[in-house]
Amino acid sequence: MLTMEEALAQSDLSFAEGEIVKGNVIEVRNKEVLVDIGYKSEGSIPANEFDEIKEVVVGDSFDVLIERLEDKDGMVVLSKERAEFRQNWDKILTICNEGGTVNGRVKSVVKGGLMVNIGVEAFLPASQVDVVPPKNLNALVGESYEFKVVKINMERQNIVLSRRELIEQERAERRSALLEEMMPGDIRKGTVKNITDFGAFIDLNGLDGLLHITDMSWGRIGHPSELLKVGEELDVVVLDVNKDKERVSLGLKQKLANPWESIEEKYPVGEKVKGKVVNLVPYGAFIELEPGVEGLVHVTELSWTKRIAKPSDVLKQGTEVEAVVLAINRDEQKVSLGIRQLETNPWDLAMEKYPPGNKVSGKIRNLTSYGAFMELEEGLDGMIHVSDISWTRKINHPSEVFGKGDEISAVVLEIDKANQRISLGVKQLSDDPWDEIDTLYKVGDLVSGKVTKLASFGAFVGMEHDIDGLVHISQISEERVDKIKNVLKVGEDVTARVIKIDRGERRIGLSIKAANYTSEQLAEEQKALDALKPGEDLVALQFAFEGVEGKEEETN
Repeated sequence: MLTMEEALAQSDLSFAEGEIVKGNVIEVRNKEVLVDIGYKSEGSIPANEFDEIKEVVVGDSFDVLIERLEDKDGMVVLSKERAEFRQNWDKILTICNEGGTVNGRVKSVVKGGLMVNIGVEAFLPASQVDVVPPKNLNALVGESYEFKVVKINMERQNIVLSRRELIEQERAERRSALLEEMMPGDIRKGTVKNITDFGAFIDLNGLDGLLHITDMSWGRIGHPSELLKVGEELDVVVLDVNKDKERVSLGLKQKLANPWESIEEKYPVGEKVKGKVVNLVPYGAFIELEPGVEGLVHVTELSWTKRIAKPSDVLKQGTEVEAVVLAINRDEQKVSLGIRQLETNPWDLAMEKYPPGNKVSGKIRNLTSYGAFMELEEGLDGMIHVSDISWTRKINHPSEVFGKGDEISAVVLEIDKANQRISLGVKQLSDDPWDEIDTLYKVGDLVSGKVTKLASFGAFVGMEHDIDGLVHISQISEERVDKIKNVLKVGEDVTARVIKIDRGERRIGLSIKAANYTSEQLAEEQKALDALKPGEDLVALQFAFEGVEGKEEETN
């Protein structure tokens, strides 16, 4: 008869590493489960081999694989997963030929993808999880899905799965079905999948459609992201279906009535309207009258009188403004608006307020090379041309007479309403002295004055009655003068003789050297001056005087 020790030793012979045996749970711990397999010592299974360790209870029975009969603590090392793997491998190979499908539960995240329990461990690459690889793989742990077997390695006993292929296959089937049944005019529910500069792609449950930016709203949209967000659900209208190219065009604004259909009735020309400034551009401002309807206020329609360089100088985006409807073009979907029309056009009253011939006063607001601008009232200027500053003096630039901010008086000469111009004159405040020049000056008169201006050909002398006379360089001295500035200076007092009066050209010729001439010398010189053609420039006097000098030399 066998002793107890001999019986145990003999029974141990039936247990071997790599063998699958039945085990019963005798204790559940945090990190392991203790199992009795009928061996002399207990076996241990790591807790991570159980899907839900909390569901394991004492008395549970299942097959386990003996990995080692004794570890350093004298316990048997067991594996429930490896037992299942070995038992399931043949069954899996039968069911899961490459290309077949199988259900499984995501077990853990590993480098490059996920480990899935399908009865045996299988690998699911991250690129094969979904059509768009998820950013957080951990969120899938514990979830169950159907997978396609794409590769089986018999030697290494590993399996590669794909969930993406099943999804794409399912989408392709749905896409074909949708293309067959979808018709223009249908309203479909979809999800914003992607947003681009030109529109958004909408997922119609397996079929992507393009919602172009121009079909999103009847109004102005700078970018699709102003209206849509990725992941947002919305109803869209099917505009066109191209079955050959598998393309679907969608619309959002088509769900609403076109606001331009009755635009003339809503906004009659001449009516005041209110709206919000939605866009400012160099040439004007766009005003939203209602969603889908915008009107343009051109920069020239902002003010009757002010020169506005850009609309942003007077308008701010987002503000509410009033305007007047000027014109409507329904075909081109354009509304022309004006803001200045809210006020009376000051040019309509200009003729009544500033009739030609009236005297007006105001400040010099601006000076240009051709004249000075005088402010008559806010936003309304009159222009004094350089030729209307003085009857007698030659004004090259208005700054010779006026400064910015000067208070002056002038006479209204002309009002041009069409071109919005008012012409003013200062010299018209007094009589033209040339009308009575014969009573003021005669040839031979001795006159005094100050040098007002120097030129290369002579000097201008200011005389009484605000009249300038010209002393040609040849008439300064009996001796030859090369440079006028060497003998005369601006502001210097001089005495000269009137030697020429030209009413047509409104010029008086003076001679300093002739101030002491005798009457006989003047008479000789007058003959030479009379020989000049009417209207000839006083510069030509040089030649006449040179001729006189030549005669004098001959007589001497």
